[in-house]
Amino acid sequence: MNLKEEILKLKEKLDVTVVAHFYQKDEVFELADIVGDSLELAKKSMETSSKYILFCGVGFMGEGVKILSPQKRVLMPKIACCAMARMIDGDYYDESIAKLNEAGIKSENILPITYINSSAAVKARVGKMGGLVCTSSNAYKIIEKGLQSGKKILFVPDRCLGQNFAKQMNLKSAVIGDGTDLKEADIICYNGFCSVHQQFSIEDVEFYKEKYDDILIASHPECDPSVCDASDFVGSTSQLIKFIKELPSEQKVAVGTEFNMVNRLREKNTFILSSTKPECPTMNETTLEDLYRTLKLIENEQDAPYECEILVDEEEAKWARTALQRMFEI
Repeated sequence: MNLKEEILKLKEKLDVTVVAHFYQKDEVFELADIVGDSLELAKKSMETSSKYILFCGVGFMGEGVKILSPQKRVLMPKIACCAMARMIDGDYYDESIAKLNEAGIKSENILPITYINSSAAVKARVGKMGGLVCTSSNAYKIIEKGLQSGKKILFVPDRCLGQNFAKQMNLKSAVIGDGTDLKEADIICYNGFCSVHQQFSIEDVEFYKEKYDDILIASHPECDPSVCDASDFVGSTSQLIKFIKELPSEQKVAVGTEFNMVNRLREKNTFILSSTKPECPTMNETTLEDLYRTLKLIENEQDAPYECEILVDEEEAKWARTALQRMFEI
């Protein structure tokens, strides 16, 4: 059986839109109707008329689609979980607030901001405290707005993103649990990280700079601050794509982000900023077999409940949506 042909036939037949994140394997990515980063996919999914959204990505992204489009049936061929998002749950979030309280920072003086790479439960807690969501492309603007409140920013879950934007804005940052003075910081970061972007090091930057005199280094703000400081360009997934595609073809560039995305950008003069393959293991769990099987489920059991369907508690969805809408308003 030719899976690609069968998937294309089922897509034509069913009331479904297949969406895929940039980090998906080529074979899955090529069959998507919509591609993008996490927020782009949630927004574009809202605009479709399809009853079913088949989301090829990781769990928090599927939740995001369901939160913003509760009337749609959101199915994930593989409910993989982002390692960073799993580093913080509702209980860990509550513990973080308690640690800030112990450090002498009252809850009413905390404004939480969560990176979009977080669960619905965490987004909901942030929403209840008057906080909001950010992405790597709008974090500067969101943090800048948040500081106008006069409160301490609690940034979860990615410490690197928080630290990088704090440095960019000439602000003091601290990381919960690393011994730094929380009361002295403008931005207090939860100690989470992306395992893929942690693979890139300052030694990798130095290697490429020594090998090629004119090479540019482009990195994602989830990378360690030392890597971002040494980069010629730092940007979100979409910003990296735009930057690299607009470079002259002869310009060499080494890129610090996920392998599958970088591998699709340009045929020549594009390098991975790592000696190992920085492939997101959970993003790469989704296979053509998973996609085909999920389409067959829809074909055979139109209104049945599905094990791979994304459902979000109504109360959680309400507050998570509030946190997202606050971001959209800025």
